[in-house]
Amino acid sequence: MAKQGNKQGCTVLAKQLVQIRRQKARTYTASSKVASVGAQAKAMSSNATLAGAMSSTAKTMGAVNKQMNPQKMMKTMQDFEKESAKMDMSEEMINDTLDNILDESGDEEEQDAVVQRVLDEIGIELSGKLATAPSAHKGSLGDRKSVV
Repeated sequence: MAKQGNKQGCTVLAKQLVQIRRQKARTYTASSKVASVGAQAKAMSSNATLAGAMSSTAKTMGAVNKQMNPQKMMKTMQDFEKESAKMDMSEEMINDTLDNILDESGDEEEQDAVVQRVLDEIGIELSGKLATAPSAHKGSLGDRKSVV
């Protein structure tokens, strides 16, 4: 049209082009506003759900607090601790009794004899060496007195 010299037709087309561009910009703006409103609605819905959950949780906690007796719970815990201590003592007594029953009196003597035989084989006389072994004295740590 511009080549043919039709200025009026070009003006109409130019106006339409400008209007289409404005319409396109308005469409983008409206679309973003709609998306924004949708996000706000979703956030409000989430907040309402959270508030409902908090409300039911508060009611449940109140009901539990009404039913719970701290003194009774403390008494129950003390009783548990006492009974547990009794059970531990009973178990220890049973274990000691079983150890005494299962531990034969000849075992210690037999063990000592085996140790003495081993020491004799390697040439160590335990009783003679212990008599001449140095003993602890009541000096200070810095004393260098020899005890023989």
